[in-house]
Amino acid sequence: MNLSNNILFLILKSARPRQWIKNIALFAALIFSGFFFYNPSDALPYFVTVTLSAIVFSALTSSIYIINDIIDYEADRKHPFKKKRPIASDKLPIPIARLAAIIGLSFSLIASFWFAPFFRLMVVAYFLLQITYATKLKHIPILDVASIATGFLIRIYAGAVVVNLHMSVWFLLTVISASLFLAVGKRQSERTLLAGSNQSNKDLGETRSILKKYSQRLLDQYTGMFANATWLSYALFAFQDEAVRPDDKFATFYGILPRTLQSQKLLMLTVPFAIYGIMRYLHLVYENNQGESPEKVLLGDKPLLTTVFLFGISVMIIIYVLS
Repeated sequence: MNLSNNILFLILKSARPRQWIKNIALFAALIFSGFFFYNPSDALPYFVTVTLSAIVFSALTSSIYIINDIIDYEADRKHPFKKKRPIASDKLPIPIARLAAIIGLSFSLIASFWFAPFFRLMVVAYFLLQITYATKLKHIPILDVASIATGFLIRIYAGAVVVNLHMSVWFLLTVISASLFLAVGKRQSERTLLAGSNQSNKDLGETRSILKKYSQRLLDQYTGMFANATWLSYALFAFQDEAVRPDDKFATFYGILPRTLQSQKLLMLTVPFAIYGIMRYLHLVYENNQGESPEKVLLGDKPLLTTVFLFGISVMIIIYVLS
């Protein structure tokens, strides 16, 4: 019984449940489109549909993490931190891990047939992308970072197509820029952490050969470029968004404001949160050597977590209360 419980715990640990937070991305199109509380008469509420699709993606991503650990078994054993993972440390036998991955993949694929056909396509596309990344693309500079960003983009598209929503071009550019920013920040932190572990150049190449193909100067250039692209794209998305027409109960309040403050592009008020969030993340990457795990940075840093919370609340109030 203890052995069984231990195996289940090791499988769960290898599945990286902390990474499920990334699947919040599936709700992005739903929130910004104004349909978060929409309840069609002939189907489940949109929120419920997207929530169920996020569960499917969570099972899918967890299975892929296990597969990645199996593929990277030898390299992870030489990594100063990843060698402690259940599969790399031989605590979780590879045959059992493989079986767990097959079960998770089977569930996600079968469950995807319950949703719209294009959502099923997103599930298959994400799986193929991640397998290609694990076996080939992560060793090719630029394409490795682009692959990570594409994974986030597929999540966004999955959340949109599952309820057939439209996404603006500027919103997609924001997602792409933010994804590339996080991916480059991940490479930046990996390089710093491995350099600080006193590994030789030979060991560095064996654990993360792609890092030898990025100079510090190049990573700095990429980081600055995508950080600027992220907040600028979001600012343009917020500005291009439809003007918020105040509800009757707020019309009187608007009437007493000077014309200077009567702008109806209220989503622009969330831009400062985006700028501060990016600056805080850069501070954590460069000064605290964090960023290898974006979800860990988000959940572990109170100022950043507070900023994301205030950003989300502001967006919800502007879209669903004031309009």
